[in-house]
Amino acid sequence: MQYLPIFTKLDNKPVVIIGGGEVAVRKARALLKANARLTLVAPSFDKAVYALQESFDITLIQATFDASQLHGAMLVIAATDDETVNQQVFNAADEMNIFVNVVDDQPKCSFIFPSIIDRSPITIAISSAGTAPVLARRLREKLETLVPQHIGPLAELVGRFRNTVKSRFSQLSDRRQFWEKVFDSAVVSDIQSGNTTDAETRLKSMLEAEPKPEGEVYIVGAGPGDAELLTLKALQLMQQADVVVYDYLVSDEIMELVRRDAELICVGKRMGNHSVVQEDTNKLLVDLARQGKKVCRIKGGDPFIYGRGGEEVQELAKHNVRYQIVPGITAAAGCSAYAGIPLTHRDHAQAIQFVTGHCKKDGNDLDWASLAKPNQTLAVYMGVVKSPDIQAKLIEHGRAETTPVAIVENGTRKNQRVFTTTLEQMASEIEAQHVQSPALLIIGEVAALHQELAWFGKTEQVSSFAQPITKVGQTDFRVA
Repeated sequence: MQYLPIFTKLDNKPVVIIGGGEVAVRKARALLKANARLTLVAPSFDKAVYALQESFDITLIQATFDASQLHGAMLVIAATDDETVNQQVFNAADEMNIFVNVVDDQPKCSFIFPSIIDRSPITIAISSAGTAPVLARRLREKLETLVPQHIGPLAELVGRFRNTVKSRFSQLSDRRQFWEKVFDSAVVSDIQSGNTTDAETRLKSMLEAEPKPEGEVYIVGAGPGDAELLTLKALQLMQQADVVVYDYLVSDEIMELVRRDAELICVGKRMGNHSVVQEDTNKLLVDLARQGKKVCRIKGGDPFIYGRGGEEVQELAKHNVRYQIVPGITAAAGCSAYAGIPLTHRDHAQAIQFVTGHCKKDGNDLDWASLAKPNQTLAVYMGVVKSPDIQAKLIEHGRAETTPVAIVENGTRKNQRVFTTTLEQMASEIEAQHVQSPALLIIGEVAALHQELAWFGKTEQVSSFAQPITKVGQTDFRVA
């Protein structure tokens, strides 16, 4: 991190701008919004500077730059078109340990001006550390469409009640749950409609009600790995959770999106090393919810497709624990799409079957005769270790040895690898390429289309910020 993002209170603090032109005026307006005590220094000033002086109490010094003009300043901005003067300003301020910004000269900046979204008292600042200001502006434009105007008045309202809520609830977790209820209540719609009085009355009523800590579990599908494949609801619940219970299959990029102060508990399972047995995970979710905590149980892929989500929800329902289920993009859909392999195709596959290569020890054997039928696609989860058995069984029951196969390792992630082979060579190819989990096996004629349709990592991608996620006015915005 090249710059530490901080918000500075400039009320009546001395700030000096060296320069008297258009850029100086633009910086002056931003600083005056923060009530800085402003001084501008320049040999001459534009008309806009004098117009600004008529509306604000600013000091103008018509002179060439001298280091003595910086004494006592908290911040200094060099906004001239003379590189020599700008260098002199930087050197003098740096020697005096005064924060300095030389406009459009990032190496000479000990502080920078971010792009700002102003919903006072909510302020969002975006910075590229001076390397790509146009990119920062594009991001600001996108966020402007997502952050509704009523967030400012809402923040003002809850700010007036902050100390009262702290007195009412001594535990941080209790305070957090109270505010979550407020932000999910009609208080927000009252503010949005301009009914501040009704919103305040409603908030007081909620504060006076007898608190009933209610735990809840969110069973969330994280998808196959690419963080941009998360659903909006999954992201919202990840941000609200007090505790996040996760598996090894959840990518690091997705785990970076959980709330910073959430407790993290890993219950991951790996072949031959089940660190936490399923029954213990089930009990953990129930126990955490009974403590009144919001628990996000996040799983790779979709929780109800080979994710044991059904077993966990059965346990929650048995103990009357509240829960929500958020589907995720399952590995078959995500990995096949990122490998350029359509799971169904009119010319090659009229059906698809999802199969797991890892069943319960006392479970029934698979219906190999059905799985070996032609003109269908098999998406095999957790099939790497059992690939020799899968290969032998399919061939034994009539699937052609020349049937195309694709092996997708770390599908949708930056380190994705795709190998194509035939059913006869599948197991040996997996061994030769040292394929590791997570990996998906795609068996069927459609696998041959990878060579023709592969795109991930090969074609230029459209930037994710190029279009807004949602239309203005349709955003379900929550305050953390």
